[in-house]
Amino acid sequence: MVFEELKEKALGLPYAPGVYIMRDKTDKVIYVGKAKKLKNRVSQYFQDTAYHTPKTRMMVSKIDHFDVIVAASEFEALVLECSLIKRYLPKYNILLKDDKGYPYIRLDMKEDYPAISLASRLEEDGAVYYGPYGSRGVTQSVIDAIRQTLLLPDCNKKFPKDIGKSRPCLRYHMKQCAGWCQEGRSREEYRLVMEQARQLLLGNYKAVAEELREKMLAAADAMEFELAASYRDRLNAVEALGQKQTVTAGAATDTDAVGYGQTEAKACFAVLHFSDGNLMDKDYQVFPVPDEAEGAVESLIKQYYLTRGMTPKTILLPFPMEDGDLLTQLLEKEYGKKTVLRVPQRGENVRLVELANKNALEEAKRVTSREEKLSGALNLLGKTLGMAPPQRVESFDISNISGTDMVASMVVFEDGKPKRSDYKRFKLEDMTGQDDYGAMRQVVRRRFVHYQAGDKGFDKGPDLLLIDGGVAHAEAALTVLTELGLSFPVFGMVKDDRHRTRALVTPEGREISIDREPAVFALVGSIQEETHRFAITYHRQLRSKRLRYSELDAIPGVGPKRKQMLLKTFKSLSAMGQAELSELERLLPKDAARAVYLHFHPQEES
Repeated sequence: MVFEELKEKALGLPYAPGVYIMRDKTDKVIYVGKAKKLKNRVSQYFQDTAYHTPKTRMMVSKIDHFDVIVAASEFEALVLECSLIKRYLPKYNILLKDDKGYPYIRLDMKEDYPAISLASRLEEDGAVYYGPYGSRGVTQSVIDAIRQTLLLPDCNKKFPKDIGKSRPCLRYHMKQCAGWCQEGRSREEYRLVMEQARQLLLGNYKAVAEELREKMLAAADAMEFELAASYRDRLNAVEALGQKQTVTAGAATDTDAVGYGQTEAKACFAVLHFSDGNLMDKDYQVFPVPDEAEGAVESLIKQYYLTRGMTPKTILLPFPMEDGDLLTQLLEKEYGKKTVLRVPQRGENVRLVELANKNALEEAKRVTSREEKLSGALNLLGKTLGMAPPQRVESFDISNISGTDMVASMVVFEDGKPKRSDYKRFKLEDMTGQDDYGAMRQVVRRRFVHYQAGDKGFDKGPDLLLIDGGVAHAEAALTVLTELGLSFPVFGMVKDDRHRTRALVTPEGREISIDREPAVFALVGSIQEETHRFAITYHRQLRSKRLRYSELDAIPGVGPKRKQMLLKTFKSLSAMGQAELSELERLLPKDAARAVYLHFHPQEES
């Protein structure tokens, strides 16, 4: 379908809840969305695309046709949306890459030599799965504790194939494994120990502890004290494991804190798992900065908890979810228990969300390169100013002291970085008094007259003009552009009391604050500082040169060439004034040398 046909179809949709499915020309699903009112939501995609974000514009450009499914309720639409996203994995939906769910412990007692292992999800393979647990780290620690308690192997050897094929490992000599890979250990004995492991996973610690206690006492009665000590150590380990498992069992049913953070180019969704106020583990996913943070996080929360196998009692959120009540219903239906979704406003829970946000931001920072930061800052600058990201930015500043040695600088940033080969300096002409606005008009005119003539070094046009100064400076630049028949975006840089650019202002006087956008604030600030530095450096050079030359002008017999020779030799007037007459006579004729010497030593004229 062409764009107008898609728009017409969207306007014909009903005001009903449902799901819309966007497809490309190959019929592949590229986006799935949910709507309270299908007509309102879907038609937004086919209005003026200039108001869309770059990602949405790209997605809309790929749409060849779309389907909708009308639902009986918003709840039914939510269920359908989650199902379709999981089924099609659409390119333009933000997808949860890691859907492994809460981990389980797997044990298959039908095997000759059963082994316990960590499993990401339930499988229909005849094994028994214990859990789920709160995190992979916690689950692995339970497995390690059971292996250590019952002296089970943690190597990759396969039994009975590898029995007797090699010497026992270090764990055996450290008495952390019973050496099941060695000859003389029976299959029945191994299965007896694995039955104890099964009982521990079921929570029957008392039964296993009682069995070990009886064996310890029997060995002591038989005066096999070393064996009795071994049973004693295993008994202590089982009792300690029972306490550990009690804590772990609550880890997945207590509190999760969801966090979000983003840099200029990367965003991160993070979930911290807490049990009794203690941080147990963290899950996170990094992805490109989304069009809308709230919508992205909401989508990921749905995917995250509907694939985990269970939910905690409470999920703390960084901001409200539009479908929060519907998701609560869906989670209760899925897992048979109520989960509370809450945006905390005060107290300890606020701290937990802040910690989750901090973790998310740090992960996003960690994977963001310098180039991505610059690109993201330009995108955000363009979005702030209502324009495409400016690849070439030109900035102008005027420098003078009381109207003397008035100069201007033009600094160029391309792709967020200084392009010093394109910098320009202007010595302003026919300027009387301090007229910053007149100076700005002159320099902008000179720059763009060269541009219109196609002169080398001036033939590239800017995407954005930044003028150091307020609304009057921006208006002066715009006036010249209008007179020349040119159209480039122009903004003035408005400073705060610490000489930092706090806002940009249009020639019409509309201020756009940037101090709440750290990336844009830093980028514009660096452009303003570089423009000011370049201008004032040129001004100081001219002023120093003028001062040096003006003093020598008063000395008879010293013309331009002799002035140049003196300054080249002595570098400064101070050094020249300290020179002996003989040194000066080696450079100049005797009369001129004496005139220079007496200029700096008038007391010796007699």
